Amino acid sequence: MAQKNGFEGAKVWFIPDAYLPSSGKGDNYEGHEAVCVLNTTTQEANLNFSFYFTDCEPLENVIVKVGAKRSKHIRLDHPEELGGVTLPQDVPYGIKLTSDTNVIVQYSRLDVAQPNYTLMTTIPYFED
Repeated sequence: MAQKNGFEGAKVWFIPDAYLPSSGKGDNYEGHEAVCVLNTTTQEANLNFSFYFTDCEPLENVIVKVGAKRSKHIRLDHPEELGGVTLPQDVPYGIKLTSDTNVIVQYSRLDVAQPNYTLMTTIPYFED
């Protein structure tokens, strides 16, 4: 992780492999994606999401706030967590997340379309 001015994290993050399936309600879990953000700084983080697609214009300037010294799990299948923006399902896309303060980002996908659930999680690429 980059460390600047005593804070860990970065201001620019990339998630090239995002995908929100339309099907998938398991016995106890709903399939979904989440971008988890940890803000260890003393100021609120203003996140700006851009979603990039193969054959259509990007969805840009989707703003989400994370309080100072807080963690936030942003469900990408819940429009209310993205300022009312609904992401298309069954379409691959990429994400660019910028922040006005250093944050740490993790991306997770829970796929329950098959009897054996799959959980994929990763720390995205960040720009120093």
